Amino acid sequence: MRTMPICLIPVGLWMAWGQTPPMPMAGNAPPKKEAKDVFKNKAPVSQEVLRVKLPKPVEVHLENGLTVLILEDHRLPQISMSLGMRGAGGLDEPANLKGLASVTATMLREGTATRTSKQIADEADRLAASVGGTSGFGVTEANFSMSGLSDNFDRWFALGVDVLLHPSFPADEWNKLKQRQLVSLRQQRTSAAFLANERFSKAVFGSHPASLISATAESLEAITPEAMKKWHDERYVPQNGVLGVVGDVTPAQLLPKLKEAFASWKKTDLHPQTPAKPTLTEEVRVLLVNRPSSVQTNLVMGNIAIDRRSPDYVAFTVMHEVLGAGSTARLFNNLREDKGYTYGAYSGFTAGSYPGAWRANSEVRTEVTEGAMKEFFNEFKRIRDEKPPVSELEEKKRSVVARFALSIESPQQLLNYAIQRKFYDLPENYWDTYPAQISAVTPEDVQRVARKYLSLDNIQIVAVGDATKIKSVMETYGKITVYDADGKVVP
Repeated sequence: MRTMPICLIPVGLWMAWGQTPPMPMAGNAPPKKEAKDVFKNKAPVSQEVLRVKLPKPVEVHLENGLTVLILEDHRLPQISMSLGMRGAGGLDEPANLKGLASVTATMLREGTATRTSKQIADEADRLAASVGGTSGFGVTEANFSMSGLSDNFDRWFALGVDVLLHPSFPADEWNKLKQRQLVSLRQQRTSAAFLANERFSKAVFGSHPASLISATAESLEAITPEAMKKWHDERYVPQNGVLGVVGDVTPAQLLPKLKEAFASWKKTDLHPQTPAKPTLTEEVRVLLVNRPSSVQTNLVMGNIAIDRRSPDYVAFTVMHEVLGAGSTARLFNNLREDKGYTYGAYSGFTAGSYPGAWRANSEVRTEVTEGAMKEFFNEFKRIRDEKPPVSELEEKKRSVVARFALSIESPQQLLNYAIQRKFYDLPENYWDTYPAQISAVTPEDVQRVARKYLSLDNIQIVAVGDATKIKSVMETYGKITVYDADGKVVP
């Protein structure tokens, strides 16, 4: 009879495997039973609510009306500054100069009274600094940012102040930018995603200025350096601004420099106007943008929902976490994981100083357009008609809180939260209590906001694809209007 060899396992390996090594047997005594590990295929989950108390920035108001928020963080020798100016965004543009806010912000660093575009770029590079402005469509503000190392702060801050306060808007640089933008306008008409977003914005916002997501060739041609200078002089004013500063700096060091740099920046009588509320479309509409021979259909659907100050904001956030905020939500699991119709399906919403839109969207193969639409509406009805199971809801709430917990590791994000609280007049302790607010959302809350805002009686549906293949499918959802890629109605 062959004797099987005995494998001697070092004690250290047993311990590395998380097990207790067997004890040697004495005589004929039976071996003791070993405790076995039980694997439940689940990560340990804490049910405790995250409690935080975020550092509060020092708030100062300069004589010219500028609000300054300073948040110290001395871990790295860096300083970042972000200035938001209400009333300088696309919502306030003249009707014939769409794109003015955006190009004005872009043109800030293309020249000042004492520096050319190349000199600004070269100086920023030498100082390892970043300086520039942004604005866009559907927003109420323009943003100007500058950042760099703390040891050469005075130099890059002087550059940034010059760019912010003394732009010259040189005609030759504007002509270069305008030509690039005109080319971009032509290119974006070949993008199904752009066409879907354009048509959806027009559907939900109607005549509201938020309906526009792009300039036109006509409006760009109408914009002049003089128009940009006038917009800058009238709209880039300190009393409507909030300057956030974060990094390796103290208020005692910074404030004298701010007062000196902005001494010539005078307040005016301009005060930002609250944007008008968009009118909710009361009937279902189906808008089909024809792209002949397209092999996929871009679907976007939704309607007007809430603004940032809404008491439903937190519950609405959790509701979308369940419905479609990520790759573990219902829409993704249904349309991608279960049906294989798409690479991804999502839902979300925007909420600012006026009610924005909720939307669900996906890009699916043309031949499964009918099935995808059916599953979208199945999920809409499900979240409206059934309260989410407690286990699913708790998982989604933990996901929201976990992302928040991760975000507050960033000093820049902490400052962004402070600026957001200031812009929207949120309570002083808003972000300290945010995890508790999320954790307190109930299944009843989710169903309530779904029923209130995800109405299927007035949903706006946009499809971009081959009309000869998908028109009959889309007609089953409501009165249909067909457009071409230039945005014109097809008879």
